[in-house]
Amino acid sequence: MKLNSFKKIQVTLSEFILEVTLNRPDNANAFDLEMINELVTLLEWADFEESIRVITFSGSGKHFCAGGDVLAMKDKREMFAGPPDELRKRYQAGIQKIPLTMEKLQKPTIAIVNGAAIGAGCDFAAMADMRLGCERTKMGETFNKLALVPGDGGTYFLPRVIGFTKATEMFLTGDIYDAQACLKMGLLNACFDSSELLKQGRVWAKKIAANAPMAVQMTKKALKLSFYKELQTSLDLLAAYQGITQRSNDHFIGIENLLNKKSSEFKGD
Repeated sequence: MKLNSFKKIQVTLSEFILEVTLNRPDNANAFDLEMINELVTLLEWADFEESIRVITFSGSGKHFCAGGDVLAMKDKREMFAGPPDELRKRYQAGIQKIPLTMEKLQKPTIAIVNGAAIGAGCDFAAMADMRLGCERTKMGETFNKLALVPGDGGTYFLPRVIGFTKATEMFLTGDIYDAQACLKMGLLNACFDSSELLKQGRVWAKKIAANAPMAVQMTKKALKLSFYKELQTSLDLLAAYQGITQRSNDHFIGIENLLNKKSSEFKGD
């Protein structure tokens, strides 16, 4: 795949880390259909690309993502065109492809929330496995302020990140929360100075990428399944995964280097 062929996202790949930047800065990186399709196409490819072990997301300019394009909503155009049933189908064929794709991803993901993440932008950050912020970070579920519901799947993801009660507060009040409030409620994993945020995002990504990729991806999947299913189902899956990983070459590399007090460079097999 040509990583420089996208128009609404910027993409770089180095040291096993795929860095994705939403790139509509004049529109606060709000989603449009082209950005959605580019993002989904990239992520579906990246999940099966062996040179990628971690995926990070950030926003171009001052914001992370403003969610839906309010001017397009006002004019009833593009992804917001048509009568109610047509809009329903546009959501299903459009922005709802993002949560479906994010939920299937085997590769770990980090949202680097470098500014405002509002509405669908907040939901998109909640779809990532981890979130990092800075003093410029602001997050809010403002759908009700516009007499809307979170049509992109936020009611599924956000309660799983911060709990049902706090997610209910965010959705029903429509309040916007600063970085420290987001950190306190667990919506952010950590906060850094804005001048260091992207660098720290890469530090976190490199830390994960340094681990054995098969084990990392299976652990991510096991975490998700264990959150939703009963104990026995979780244990059965973990027994199968452990059988696979315990006979991997990376496992024996890890043992050898642990015994010899050396750091490991895992090969992914």
